[in-house]
Amino acid sequence: MREVAFIKQNKEKWLEFEQAIFGKAKKNPDELASLYIHLVNDLSYAQTYYPKSKTVVYLNHLASRVYQKIYKTKREETNRVIHFFKTEVPLLVYEYRRYVLYAFLLFFLCTGIGVISAHNDATFVRLIMGDGYVNMTLENIEKGNPVAVYKSGSGWGSFIGITLNNLIVGAKFYVYGIFIGIGTFLALLQNSIMLGSFQYFFYHENVFWESVRGIWIHGAMEIFAMVIEAGCGFILGASILFPKTFSRMNSFKTGFKDSLKIFLSTMPFTVAAGFLEGFITRYSIDMPRALNIIIILGTLSLITYYFLVYPYIVNRKTSKNHVPTL
Repeated sequence: MREVAFIKQNKEKWLEFEQAIFGKAKKNPDELASLYIHLVNDLSYAQTYYPKSKTVVYLNHLASRVYQKIYKTKREETNRVIHFFKTEVPLLVYEYRRYVLYAFLLFFLCTGIGVISAHNDATFVRLIMGDGYVNMTLENIEKGNPVAVYKSGSGWGSFIGITLNNLIVGAKFYVYGIFIGIGTFLALLQNSIMLGSFQYFFYHENVFWESVRGIWIHGAMEIFAMVIEAGCGFILGASILFPKTFSRMNSFKTGFKDSLKIFLSTMPFTVAAGFLEGFITRYSIDMPRALNIIIILGTLSLITYYFLVYPYIVNRKTSKNHVPTL
């Protein structure tokens, strides 16, 4: 059968799938399961006879969406929160993994720009961080504690203030994606350059490792979450720029819903980073160096596993149940 005839023959059925996916037509789990079986059959046929066609991409996307709707109704997933973090978010992170990759590549590139700029221009750090902050840090270095700024204020006050600020910054990274991703890029550019220049400043003052012991106790999760939030902004922007076979509005609705779920999953890590910054970082210089390393590597390993490793494990498990993946 020619591809045009195949599309014409099944067009109405696929439109029904779209209606079910985007909530315009209510389907119970049994009806969705029936639709899913038909859709997988069509996908298999298209993969066999039109392997490089956009029809395969379209059907693969529909099949993944229908499966997610069915999967959420499984009886064993009685706890919605557990299902959200255990299955739903990892599958979404895997589906949009290229945008997470873009965010990390841009983060490392822009951080490198900050390092190089600070290396070549002695005034660059003051331009980025401000004279007041730089002078205060220099005074702390002279006193023997480069990260003494984290000792200011009470533990609870610092924790609440820092966490709220980080949540707001993360929300900006995400929401700015509405400007076709450009706003997210600029926010990531600014913060990454700031980080790179600030770390080089400590290196230039010969207290690099002392700064790492303090900053990255909370920074491992805080910065990592920031990059994931930037990835969410890119997903949002891409849903507007690249609607594929869907209408731009439907593409945006899907992109917004999916990216919001991933963004919400970063919040526990942001809160945990705020707790570490408020209560633990202030003791970084006083604690044994081995403990610094354990906390930094432990927090980094936890968030890395959840966002970069676990999604592949969940996807592989679902693939064994004949779940098509993008």
